[in-house]
Amino acid sequence: MNRSSSSPLPLDIMLGVATIPLLVGLVSTKLIARTVIELGQASEEIFRGDRLPLLNLSNASTSTQSSQP
Repeated sequence: MNRSSSSPLPLDIMLGVATIPLLVGLVSTKLIARTVIELGQASEEIFRGDRLPLLNLSNASTSTQSSQP
């Protein structure tokens, strides 16, 4: 009878201890997902060209054609 009365206590403790890493994993997954989304939006802004300088390609192509013999 001692086995059945002492058995639930370790199971409860094990369940409680196993819950902590699960919750930490869920929270960190949510934070990582949010960070990846923010990085994706930031890279989209960079590649959109709003912050890049404009290049005058018409002058560059005519100067290379005129310099060739």
